[in-house]
Amino acid sequence: MAGFARAVAHAAQSMRVLFPETPLQENDYLSRKTGARIFLKREDLSPVRSYKIRGALNFFTKALARGERAEVFVCASAGNHAQGFAFVCRHLGRKGVIFMPVTTPQQKIDKTRMFGGDAVEIRLVGDFFDDCYRAAQDFAEASGGQMVPPFDHKDIIEGQASVGHEIMEQMPDGIVPDLMILPVGGGGLSAGVTRYFQDVQAPTRFVFVEPAGAPSLKQSLIAGRRLRLERVDNFVDGAAVAEIGKENFRLLKHFEESQVRLVPENRLCATMVEMLNVEGIVLEPAGALAIDALKDFPRKEIKGKRVVLVVSGGNFDFERLPDVKERALRYEGLKKYFIFRFPQRPGALRDFLDLLGPDDDIARFEYLKKSARNFGSVLIGIETRDAKNFDILRKRFAEGGWAYQDITENEVLAGLII
Repeated sequence: MAGFARAVAHAAQSMRVLFPETPLQENDYLSRKTGARIFLKREDLSPVRSYKIRGALNFFTKALARGERAEVFVCASAGNHAQGFAFVCRHLGRKGVIFMPVTTPQQKIDKTRMFGGDAVEIRLVGDFFDDCYRAAQDFAEASGGQMVPPFDHKDIIEGQASVGHEIMEQMPDGIVPDLMILPVGGGGLSAGVTRYFQDVQAPTRFVFVEPAGAPSLKQSLIAGRRLRLERVDNFVDGAAVAEIGKENFRLLKHFEESQVRLVPENRLCATMVEMLNVEGIVLEPAGALAIDALKDFPRKEIKGKRVVLVVSGGNFDFERLPDVKERALRYEGLKKYFIFRFPQRPGALRDFLDLLGPDDDIARFEYLKKSARNFGSVLIGIETRDAKNFDILRKRFAEGGWAYQDITENEVLAGLII
């Protein structure tokens, strides 16, 4: 076993005083769907419901072993890193200061405070993460505190690599995964796990998954250097990173860009709803990335293969559930939004409703404005049980002479109106 793998094994062992290894579960439902043997590495079942506790604990352990006795440890995060950091601070009795954006949902602030207790202080600074991160760095420099980065540090990477060590220990009958699918945000998990597997010479194929709105690894691999994305869709907040870590990219740059799959955010929502309804598993968007990527594999490509999916987190705020369901319905073609030119006459609404089938339902009806004396613009949301029903509806709209515009996929209009 090479040096990195030995260090990871030691890190994994040191974690047992804080939490047991997370389970590796063979999932019958996904296995039947794909024809493969699907194993889920359930990082959503860690004490803080994500793998981030691993890197934070390893960072603290290494720093203290080196004799680095900072008065205060500092981090900037609006999510899982803050919670892992807080949990470790309380366990080790170390003072921590956590910088979070002012826009952080109260639920995340409360959970972080619960994990850290009296050991941590939370400071809300700035509307955006970059502002918050700069404030944390300034505070650490002025106070002599030690920054604990979310992913771009060798000790963080080593801690996250313990996921890979546990997988190798947990695979039934000592078999090696044929394929491993890893979610990617800043790259700490993917950099650590892939390096560990290389060190133990496991012949496993890797596929990485990013949200379509934040493809920092894929774009960096295409360019052959780290790129900072000009725009990021923050819906998959646990993986919406504008620039992959420097050390992380150094360890990942030899992979092909074709090994990185991009997942549409709305399709991801359908996977979250499916896993909740069928398996009772609560996943945050980033936690569902690896599972969702299965949809891109032809059945013949993975049939009979041993496939491990890392479920990276389950910190889901249920206040987001209506939005997740909405996105899922739109992706599956079961809900659409239209702007109709509605005649201002008695019986017009009844005429329109008569066009609907028994499986069609009006989910939203709202007058936007009167565009003329005899007509008005109306926003209508329609849900149905079968996506094919919209083909029938469009035919009926045309035959009835109804003027309308489908704005379901129009991001600008939908963002303003829906």
